[in-house]
Amino acid sequence: MNKRESARLIVGAGIEGDRYALGIGAFSGSIPAKVRDVSLIALAGIEDANQELEASGLEAYLASETRRNIVIEGMSSDALNQLIGKEFSLGFIRLRATELCIPCERPAKLSEKPNFLSAFKNRGGIRAQVLDSGDIRVGDQLNEALLA
Repeated sequence: MNKRESARLIVGAGIEGDRYALGIGAFSGSIPAKVRDVSLIALAGIEDANQELEASGLEAYLASETRRNIVIEGMSSDALNQLIGKEFSLGFIRLRATELCIPCERPAKLSEKPNFLSAFKNRGGIRAQVLDSGDIRVGDQLNEALLA
């Protein structure tokens, strides 16, 4: 995972050039198929998980090691999880939160660090469908859309 200052989101695909947008992600062929346009995780959730890990003498996870596309500042994991089924915006781009990202073993295996499953339970982030194409940038605010 590479940190970027901006990314182009594409309706029905996700982040331009991302492994899932290209159909080559580890879980791209999952049955039943899932909307995997983008994944988001709360920075506060990463920090909480890392505090638990470090208190047990275990190594913390870098944000990039969570394997999520977008890290959200200023929002708790619980608040992010509450977006499931709702539309929201990131900057000027509309998205719909489709499901929780239930932690799996892949981040632990790739980073060679244990306990991802337990540390990130209820903090694994969400998956979202991209509803508008366009650019997002570091610092863009996440806002829940007002639906009429």
